[in-house]
Amino acid sequence: MGVRSRIEDGASRIAVGLAIVALAVLLVAPCSAQEKVRFPIGASSKTFSYGPLWLGQKLGYFEREGLDVQIVVMRGTPITIQALATESIYVANVGTDGVIGAVDRGLDLTMVGSLLNNLSMSLVAAKPYKTFDDLRGKTMGSQTITTGTGFALRLVLRAHGLEYPRDYQILNVGGVTDRYIALQSGQIAATPLSVPLDISAKQQGFNVLGYFADDLPNYFLNPYTVKRSWAEKNRTLVVRYMKAIVQTHRWLFDNRDAACVYLSKEMSMTVESCRFAWEYSVKTRVWDRNADLNLDGVRTMIKIVAEIAGQKEPLALPAKYIDQSYLKQAFAELAKK
Repeated sequence: MGVRSRIEDGASRIAVGLAIVALAVLLVAPCSAQEKVRFPIGASSKTFSYGPLWLGQKLGYFEREGLDVQIVVMRGTPITIQALATESIYVANVGTDGVIGAVDRGLDLTMVGSLLNNLSMSLVAAKPYKTFDDLRGKTMGSQTITTGTGFALRLVLRAHGLEYPRDYQILNVGGVTDRYIALQSGQIAATPLSVPLDISAKQQGFNVLGYFADDLPNYFLNPYTVKRSWAEKNRTLVVRYMKAIVQTHRWLFDNRDAACVYLSKEMSMTVESCRFAWEYSVKTRVWDRNADLNLDGVRTMIKIVAEIAGQKEPLALPAKYIDQSYLKQAFAELAKK
């Protein structure tokens, strides 16, 4: 190792050490005096992209807002939306297409912020399949068929000339870990894997056929969603939750190394893989620094859902599906600190 490399390596170690100290300070910071309120939230997956949920809990941002946040990992969009509608959870992180479809069916839901502004996954195929056309007649693995990951998968395959169900089948396998196991066992020919799990898959000899974001730019994947009537009655709680989320997103953007010290352990990945995923997520705008809604992305999703459902113009405006007032109030209160 040359002198310059040793210096850079030492500087990197110092930066990581300082970041860990900063993380420790945050973890022991005193909590707010306000009474803690049980606040269950639902996530359809536990992967790196969903990291802000676990970071908000670990860093104490939820606690300082007086929220006892419990993260419930649920199997896909439909069951998570059902739990939100029945108030078993207070915030849901699910596919935007699923939220739009639910509102169109009359469910009382609204998007209040953004967890995933873009697609953070690639299509990974078993070793014999090196092109999209090789997947013709094969079975893909997904968590759902009509919403979330499954919905995006169908659009990506359509972009490469494959139509469902004419050209392939989809098997509801489960979350990303279950899908990777199914791919390894030969149960499925290909499946979406999130960054950076696709790196591990490639190292094992599987084929990364392409990144979803390349075929579906501006695809708004996953909002923070609430039941509108419940949120109106509990406005203070929702604003407190969004304040914690905004602070978590900002911290995540500003503290890559410290974030990866924790997330690499929580998500069972190497620190190097975590750093790669962080760089990819920031570069492709997977996260928004302020957890703000991507209005262009919402419009894109309205158009995509309408096309799939055979709806005609004029299409609904974003205001039907979103309520930015909670986030704006959170911004205002944070600015006073």
